[in-house]
Amino acid sequence: MSTIRLLLVDDDPLVRAGLSLMLGGADDIEIVGEAADGSEVQDLVDRTRPDVVLMDVRMPGVDGLTATEQLRGRPEAPQVVVLTTFHADEQVLRALRAGAAGFVLKDTPPAEIVQAVRRVAAGDPVLSPAVTRQLIRHAAGAAADDRRARARERLAPLNDREREVAVRIGRGLANAQIAAELFMSVATVKTHVSRILARLGLNNRVQIALLVHDAGLLEQDIP
Repeated sequence: MSTIRLLLVDDDPLVRAGLSLMLGGADDIEIVGEAADGSEVQDLVDRTRPDVVLMDVRMPGVDGLTATEQLRGRPEAPQVVVLTTFHADEQVLRALRAGAAGFVLKDTPPAEIVQAVRRVAAGDPVLSPAVTRQLIRHAAGAAADDRRARARERLAPLNDREREVAVRIGRGLANAQIAAELFMSVATVKTHVSRILARLGLNNRVQIALLVHDAGLLEQDIP
């Protein structure tokens, strides 16, 4: 496995030092840079070419949300994992909508943070089905009618099969589970996921899940 190039962004030097010690000890992870504010991120990404950015949400200058939006708008953008003290709030949702591949809590056990970085580098989102449900419930409470209308308009280009796959992504199912439910191969599911992302102009499965929920397609699953 190739080495994962990681950029750390947090305004607290003690947090950065702890993360650097924890993650730098992994054989397959190289810390290529550190930043104390979102304003430093673009230049550091240009100079260090990280595969993954571990990004604090709340920083006094340019916050992690703005920095994530700027990064994910770039061609060949690195993956972003949001680092936060909150399980699910509007700021985390905004980062996920901007294209972050997931989030980890600052009190997450070290081994799990290492695994999160590895998963994101491999192209997998860092959100369990339980966390996905928590987030989309939060989104439902904040979603206005115009958001639902916009979401349904964005989903309109999908064909019936792609919509079925999208809904199951919204439920937090993995590719193998989707394949079993829809009686197709995992390879076919992956093809559908890639087409959905391309048709909708999205970066990852988390964004698909949020869009599907905004459209009201999962309301029957939410008490």
